[in-house]
Amino acid sequence: MLCGELRAKEGQVAAGSLPYVYNFVDVILPFRRKISSLTVELAGNPLGTRSQIAGATILPAKPTNSGNRPSPPPGQWWALIWNAVFILCALWMWQNAARQIRFRTIPYSEFKKDLSQGEVVECSVGATEIQGKIQPKPAASSKGPASNHTTGSPSGTQPAQKPAPPSRPSRQNTPAGKAKSSTASQGFMFRTVRVEDPNLVAELQREAVQFTGVRPSFISEFLWAWALPIGLMILVWRFLSKRMQGLRQSVMSFGSSGAKLAAEQDVKVTFDDVAGCEEAKYELAEVVSFLKNPELYKSVGAKIPKGVLLVGPPGTGKTLLARAVAGEAHVPFYSISGSEFVEMFVGIGAARVRDLFEQAKGHAPCIVFIDELDAVGRQRGVHIGAVNDEREQTLNQLLVGLDGFEANVGVVVLAATNRPDVLDRALLRPGRFDRQIVVDAPDLEGRDAILRIHARGKPLAEDVDLRKIAQETPGFSGADLANLMNEAALLTVRHKGATIGQKDLEDAVEKVVAGPERKSRRMSPEDKRRVAFHEVGHALVATYSKHIDVVRKITIVPHGRSALGYTLQLPEEDQYLMSRADLLDEIRSMLGGRAAEDIVFNEITTGAENDLEHATALARRMVCIYGMGKSAGLLHCGQPGDPFLPVSGEGLMQRDCSERTAGAIDDEVRGILDAAYADSKQILQQHRSELDSIAHELLQRETLDSQTFKDLINQSRGAKSSKIA
Repeated sequence: MLCGELRAKEGQVAAGSLPYVYNFVDVILPFRRKISSLTVELAGNPLGTRSQIAGATILPAKPTNSGNRPSPPPGQWWALIWNAVFILCALWMWQNAARQIRFRTIPYSEFKKDLSQGEVVECSVGATEIQGKIQPKPAASSKGPASNHTTGSPSGTQPAQKPAPPSRPSRQNTPAGKAKSSTASQGFMFRTVRVEDPNLVAELQREAVQFTGVRPSFISEFLWAWALPIGLMILVWRFLSKRMQGLRQSVMSFGSSGAKLAAEQDVKVTFDDVAGCEEAKYELAEVVSFLKNPELYKSVGAKIPKGVLLVGPPGTGKTLLARAVAGEAHVPFYSISGSEFVEMFVGIGAARVRDLFEQAKGHAPCIVFIDELDAVGRQRGVHIGAVNDEREQTLNQLLVGLDGFEANVGVVVLAATNRPDVLDRALLRPGRFDRQIVVDAPDLEGRDAILRIHARGKPLAEDVDLRKIAQETPGFSGADLANLMNEAALLTVRHKGATIGQKDLEDAVEKVVAGPERKSRRMSPEDKRRVAFHEVGHALVATYSKHIDVVRKITIVPHGRSALGYTLQLPEEDQYLMSRADLLDEIRSMLGGRAAEDIVFNEITTGAENDLEHATALARRMVCIYGMGKSAGLLHCGQPGDPFLPVSGEGLMQRDCSERTAGAIDDEVRGILDAAYADSKQILQQHRSELDSIAHELLQRETLDSQTFKDLINQSRGAKSSKIA
C-alpha cells in the first residue's frame, strides 16, 4: 500500500472516501533519469571535453560505433549500482515522510471509541498497525429525544429496540477540536498501533466499516530483508579485503629500503647554511660541480668518486653537509640510517640495499646518504652469531652495490660515521668510498660564523659580542653552538626580556658546560664553607700558574647532577699542542681544591673525587702515551680500551707492557701527583690571606666573575703589589 491507499474488499477504492494520493513514481522517475544520464555522461566524458557542472549543462562525448561498442569501464557499473541504491532509498524515504505528514497517530483506545460511535469510515488492518479515515459526527441536539434504530428480525418477530450510545461532547468543543475544527469537520487520516483484539473484525462488520488487510511495503521489505544485509556484507568484505591487501603489502615490503626521498625542491639547505668546515665544503664542491655539469668531467676522462665518507665527532654537521650538497646540486636526496638495513631475518638487509640502489639509479642524478655507516659496515669476522651473519650479508651487498655503479652514472653515495676505526677495509678501498673528508670541531673563526648563522632571526641586544662567546666555547661542535643560542633565547623568555643580551649568552654557556643551576639543593653552612675554599683553591692555583687557562667564573651554586660548585676556566685561543709544563700546571690546578681543604680544615672530604680521577688519568697519559716519563721512556705502553664498557673516566686503557714496567709506571704516576699536590699547597700557603678573603666574599655573593676575582686579588695583595693583567 502506498501512503495509506485503501482498497475495498472487492479491490475498488470507494469514491470520495480518500484524498488524492501522490504518484511518487512520476516524481522520482524523471529525477532518476536525469541522474543516470549525468552519471553515464561523466563516466564516458574523456579528459579535455568541455563541461559545465555549475550550470547543469554537460556536453556528452562523441558517439562511438554501435556495431563495435566497447564494454563500459568498471567505474560506470559502480556508478549505476550506486544510482539504483540511491533511487530506492529516496523512494522509501519519500513514502515514509509523506505518511508521517498525512496521518495522525492516535491511541488504540480512541480508535475503539470512534469505532463504537460510528465515526470510522474505512480502515486497513496491517500486521502491526491500523490505518484509515475518521469522519466525526455533529453534536446531537439536547431538546429532542434520541432516535432509536431498529433492525428487522428474519423470523418476523417484534423488532428489538437498540439503546442509543451515550452522548459525548463534540470534538469541536475541546481545545484540540477548536484548533482543528475545519479539519475535523472534513475528517482526517489516522494511524494506531494494532493490539491483539479477536473481536475487531466483528466490530468492523457491525459498524459497516470498509476494511481490508495490508501486506508490508515491497520497498521496505526489500530494503530491510535484502538490500541492507547484502550491503553490510559487501562493506565488511571490502574492509577485510583492504586490510588483507595492506597486510600482504607489508609482508612483501620487508625488502624495501625505506629510505626517505626528498625532492630537489624540498631540500632548502645550501653551503651558506653551513659554517666551520670550509675544507669539507671545498672538497664537496667537486661533487656538486659534477652533478651539475657531468660532461665537463667526462671530456677530460675524470671520474667522480662513487662514495664520499664524512668522518668526525658527533654534532659537527656531517648530515647537514650532505643535505647542502643536494641543495646546491638541485638533485633528489635519499636519506637512510645504517641501522635500518639490519633486521632479525637474514637476507632482509641485503634486499633493502638492492632496493635502495635500484631506486637511486631510477632517479639519477641523485645523492644517497647513509648515516651511521658503522652500524652496517663493521669489520667482518669479529663476532659470532646470527646477527653478525645478517650484518655481513648486508655489508657484502653494499660492497657489490657500490661496485655495480658505472662510472659517472650520476649517483653519489655519501656516508657519515664517527667510528672510522671499526669499518671494514674493503669498504674504504678506492672504487667504493674513494674520498674521506674529516669534519672536525670548528676553530675560533668557525665558531663565530656558526653563531652568526644560528643568530639569524633572533633579536640580539646591542651589547652582544658573538666573537667573545666564540672565544669562550673552545671544543664546541656546531650542534653545541646551536643549542647554546637556543638556551640563550629560552633564558631571555624566562627573564621576560625582548632581546637576547650578552648575559643571557654567558649564562647559556655556563648551562651547557656545567648544567642548570640547582638552587633548591640546600647545603649546611659548614658544607658551603668547605665548597667555597675548595673552589677558591682551584682558582688561586690556576692564577699563579704560567701555563693554564684563565679563570672565568667561580660559583658555589650546585649545578648538574652532582657538582656542588665549580671553577670555570676557558682558554683565550685554540690550543692544539700541550707541553709537559702545561700538563703539570693542569694537574696542580686540579689538586688545588683538595690542598685548600687540607690547609684550612686539616682534613679532607669526598669533594675531590672527580679532581683525582682526571689528574690521575692525565698523569698516566703523560707517562704511557706521551713519552714524558722516565719509567717507560719512549715506550708506548697504553692502548685505548673498549669504548662500549660501562666504565667512566678518562684513564680507561689496556695495559701493553710487562708487570715490571707497569709497576714502575704506577710509581712514577704517583710521584707526579705527589709533587703537583705539594706545589699546590705551597702556592696556597703563600697566598693564604687571599684565600681567606676571596672565600669569604664568595660565601656572600655565591658567584664571582673574572673581573671581580681579579679585583679581590689586587685588594688582598696591597697597593705595592703589581696588579695581575
